[in-house]
Amino acid sequence: MNLVEIRPPAYDVVLDIAYATPRNITGKPVYARPGCYLHPAAAEKLALAVAIARPFGLKLKIFDAFRPSEAQWVLWKARPDPEFLSDPRKGSPHSRGVALDLTLADAAGRELDMGTGFDAFTPLSHHAVTDGIAVEAQKNRLVLLGIMTSAGWDFYKNEWWHYQLFDARSYPLLSDRDLPQPMMPR
Repeated sequence: MNLVEIRPPAYDVVLDIAYATPRNITGKPVYARPGCYLHPAAAEKLALAVAIARPFGLKLKIFDAFRPSEAQWVLWKARPDPEFLSDPRKGSPHSRGVALDLTLADAAGRELDMGTGFDAFTPLSHHAVTDGIAVEAQKNRLVLLGIMTSAGWDFYKNEWWHYQLFDARSYPLLSDRDLPQPMMPR
């Protein structure tokens, strides 16, 4: 499977691949290098989402895209919580190259307030929650939802940052070996 590398200037996005840093649920880098890849069908929908966001002076800031199956196991071992992580035995949409974790940023690349951070494993991260989330953050979540669903993405109800293709589970699981250059530590 040939995954498409997502990077500027071909894609007008901001990259902040969280799992290549200690700013994630494990507290340490999961990836040896920050890579951002998608299945060609997902890359098409990302390009559309970027185009929809642009006239509003908004950018998409990506925290994660394709996640090697090996990385899904690392995350699961750190926090086996099926409310927020796919069991790696079933496989994640990320490990199929058809999911994104992202937020909105202004034209300068500054993140908009979403009420919680990325990977906040709390009910406050759910799309439908309003109690405890500022009105501005609720609005920003709805704008992200509108952009992504208009571009053909499905959302996961427990994570405001997670979007995937509607038929995500129909794509094959992929591993670090499917990349042109490995992301996982050797």
